[in-house]
Formats: sequence, C-alpha cells, structure tokens
Amino acid sequence: IVQRKKPIIQDEIQQVTKIVEEIVPIQRVVEKQVQIPQVQIVDEILEVPVQKQVQVPMVTKVQKTVEIPQVEFVEQDVHIPVQKHRHVPMVTVAQKMVDVPQVEFVDKIVEVPVQKQVQVPMVTKQQKIVEVPQVEIVEKIVEVPVQKQVQVPMITKVQKTVEIP
Repeated sequence: IVQRKKPIIQDEIQQVTKIVEEIVPIQRVVEKQVQIPQVQIVDEILEVPVQKQVQVPMVTKVQKTVEIPQVEFVEQDVHIPVQKHRHVPMVTVAQKMVDVPQVEFVDKIVEVPVQKQVQVPMVTKQQKIVEVPQVEIVEKIVEVPVQKQVQVPMITKVQKTVEIP
C-alpha cells in the first residue's frame, strides 16, 4: 500500500520560471594514466675465442768442424835449492771473554711543578670612629603673604541700531 500526501490547493497562482537543464557536450583535457610497455635490454656477455699467432723459432742443427789444440807435455828438470828448517817463534792471539758493565740511560720525563709568584694585596680592617651629627627638625608655622593676580574682564559697550519692520 502506497500512502501519498494530500495535495494542497492554493487560491493564488504564482508564476514560476521554468529551469531547463540542457546537456551540452564540452571537450575537456583529462589526464589518464596508461600502461606503456617498457622495452628491457638485457646485455649478455659472450666469450669469443681469440686466435693468437705466436712465432716459434725453429731449431736446426748444423754440423761444424772445430779444431781443438793438443796439449803437449814437455818435461824439464829444474834444480831446487836445499831448504834449511829453522824454528821461528809463533805469536798466537787468544780471545778472552771479559764482562764490561754497560751503563743504561733511561730517560724519564718528570713534571716539575712551576711555582708562580702572584702578589696578593693584603686587606686590613681598621675601626674608625666617625661622629654623625643628628639633625633635629623643629616645625614652625610661618605666615607668608601671597600676592594673587586676578584677571578682570574689561567690558566695552557698543550701540547698534536695529530696524524692526
């Protein structure tokens, strides 16, 4: 069951302007995100065999005739004089181990306090008796004549003629 409200009937009629909505196409620039496929470049390092040319020396054997001189031994008698044997005293040098005391110097840095002399003024306190005079205030009423200046207004009378119609 649908319940509707009772229509209201008015005695006065009012004119109302009618508003018509019209849809007009308008071009607009709209930002839109679009997925663009990305190209991915994959570098692949391939090992290429390098051919190296090396010159290898060739060894050839050549026969050569070499003359070798022959050594000839010639024997000759040589007269050697007779040697006399004498005893010569021989001086020998012997090494002897001796303990020599070593003096070791050990450097040690020792801080020596530096005494600074500062002159400090000496303060002494002395008592000094000072007499302070006491001032006594005595009130006395003294009449002093006061001169007053009063401004008195000056009145000037002026006559004017006025015509009454």
